[in-house]
Amino acid sequence: MDGFFNTVLHIDVTERSFREEPINDEVYRKYLGGKGLATHLLINNTKAGVDPLSAGNVIIFPTGPVMDTKVFGSSRFAVVTKSPLTGIYGEAYAGGKVAEPLSRTGYDAIIIKGISADPVYLEVTSNKVIFHDAAHLWGKDTYDAEDAIRSELSGKDAEVVVIGPAAENLVKFGIIANNYWRSLSRTGPGTVMGSKKIKGIAFYGDKRRKVAHPELLDELWQETKKRSKDDPRIPRYVKEGTLQSVTLTNEAGAFPSKYWTTGTYDKWKNLNIDGLKAKCKVRAVACPKCFIACANLSEVATGRHKGLKIEGPEFATVNAFGGQCLIDDITEVAYLNDICDRLGMDTVSAGNVVAFAIEAAKRKPIGLNLEYGDVDGIVDLLHKIARREGLGAILAEGVRYAAKEWGLDDLAIHVKGLEVSDYEPRVLKGMALAYAISDRGACNLRASVYASELSGKIDPGTIDGKAQEVFDLEDQHALFDALILCRFFRGLYQWEHIGRIIHATTGMDLDKKQLQEIASNIANKTREFNLREGMTVADDTLPQRFFSEKLEDSGKGLTEGEFMKMRSEYYALRGWN
Repeated sequence: MDGFFNTVLHIDVTERSFREEPINDEVYRKYLGGKGLATHLLINNTKAGVDPLSAGNVIIFPTGPVMDTKVFGSSRFAVVTKSPLTGIYGEAYAGGKVAEPLSRTGYDAIIIKGISADPVYLEVTSNKVIFHDAAHLWGKDTYDAEDAIRSELSGKDAEVVVIGPAAENLVKFGIIANNYWRSLSRTGPGTVMGSKKIKGIAFYGDKRRKVAHPELLDELWQETKKRSKDDPRIPRYVKEGTLQSVTLTNEAGAFPSKYWTTGTYDKWKNLNIDGLKAKCKVRAVACPKCFIACANLSEVATGRHKGLKIEGPEFATVNAFGGQCLIDDITEVAYLNDICDRLGMDTVSAGNVVAFAIEAAKRKPIGLNLEYGDVDGIVDLLHKIARREGLGAILAEGVRYAAKEWGLDDLAIHVKGLEVSDYEPRVLKGMALAYAISDRGACNLRASVYASELSGKIDPGTIDGKAQEVFDLEDQHALFDALILCRFFRGLYQWEHIGRIIHATTGMDLDKKQLQEIASNIANKTREFNLREGMTVADDTLPQRFFSEKLEDSGKGLTEGEFMKMRSEYYALRGWN
C-alpha cells in the first residue's frame, strides 16, 4: 500500500541479529501505522504477563504514512512497549529531528527484543544493523552520550536517541532523549532500553515512502498554511509556547499545586512566559515542517544559573516542579529540568514523586527532611533517585510503589500507576474522565478535553456532554497517533483534513465513519492488551482524594457519582461493558 513500506525490522540484541518481516495491507487498512500498527505488533510479539524489564518485552519504534512528507506537523516519532512503571500499555511521543531519518531506514516499525550481555548502541540503516560496544558510554548523561555517538558516526546523516543514568539504573520513569531537550518520556520507555543494555540508537537511510497523490499533499500544504494565518492560537504558541497554560490554568483555578491540594499557586506569574522572559533570553523555535514554533529556547541571563541553556521549560515541567513543589523561580525550574534531562528521567513523574515525598514526610517519618521550595534539597533527592540510593530507591519505583511501601495509598495521586500531569480534574471535569480511561494511565493528551474546557467551548464544571467530547477527541487523537502527527495541529486538522491526508498518502478514500472505525480498532486493540495484562474496570478510576477532598483555595470538588455517570456514558459510546 502507498504510504507504507510493508516491512518491519526485528532486532534481537541477545543474539545480535536482525531480520525483516513483511506486513499485509489488511493490517494497515485496519490500524494504519504509528500507534495502530505498533499496538498490533506489541500483542503479537509479547506473551501475556511478560516482565517489562525482561528479554521477552519488546520496544517498538513505529513510523507513520506522513513521516518524511511535507505534511505540517509530521516531525514526530513514537515508541510503544509494556511499561515498567504501570505494567500495562506504554507509549510516548517526541518532536525534534529524528522522524525523517527513522523513516528513511525503510521500515514501518523497528521491534527490539532481548538483553545484550554488555552495553551496546545500535546503528540502524536501510540495509543493515550494526551493534557497537557502548561500555565507554555507560554512565554518561544524555547530552554527553548523544554527542559521543554523533562523533563516532561523523559523516553519516544520522539522528540519535539515548538514555541516561536513571534508565541504566532502571528508574521506572526513565526517558529516551533526542536532540538534547526532546524526549520520549512518559511510562518509562528509557527504562526498557536500559534493561536491554541499549545506550542509544542511531537511525539513517535512503528509503523514501511512496505517497499515493503527491499533488494532493501540495494542495493540503498550501491550504493548511493559508488557514493557519487566520487561527489566533498560532501566534499565541509562537509568543508563549506551552507556558500560556500557566496563565490559563491559574485563572481557571486548575493549576495543581502543593501536591494536589490547591488549584492555584500565588507565585504563578513568576512561572509564565513573562516570568521566563524577565530572567532569560528566549527565542521561539520549531521542529522541522512546523510553523507553530511552540518551543522556547531559553538561556538564563542572571543569577546562579546564568548561561544555562534549555529548550523549555514546558508547562508540564513548570507544573510538576513549580506548582507541585512550590518553586517560584522559573530559572530554578529550568535547572531542575536540565538535571532531569541529563539524568534521563521524566520531569512529570519526577516532580510528582518529589512532591509526594515532601507531603509524605509531613505525615510520618520516612527518613526525609525536605520542605516545599527547597531546590537544592530536591536536586539531591533527584540524584539519589537516579542512583537508587537510600530513599531514592523507593521513589525510583514511582508514586504507586512508594505509597504502598509507606502505607500512604490514600495520599498518592496516580491512575494505573502513572503520575497525573498538568490539570486539576476537580475543576476541569472532562479531564477527570480523560485521566481515568486513558489507556496508558493518567494522561492529558489521549483526549485533550482541557483545551475545550479552558477555552470556554464547554463548561468545565459540568459533566453533561463530557463523555461524548472525550470520546470524539480520543478518536481524533488516535488517528493523529496512527499517522504520528503533532497534537498542536488538532485545531487545523479536523476529520475532513485527516481523511484527505490519509487519501493523499495511502490512497485510501475514507469518510468520517470509516475513520472512526479505524480509531475504534486502535482503542479496542489497546484495551485488549491492557485486559490481557490484568487490568480491570476497577482501574478506570481516579485517586480517592479527588472524590473525598475539595480544593483548599476554591472549595471545588468532584463526586464519585458524577464521575461514574461520565464513565458509564463513555463505556456506552465505546461499546464496552
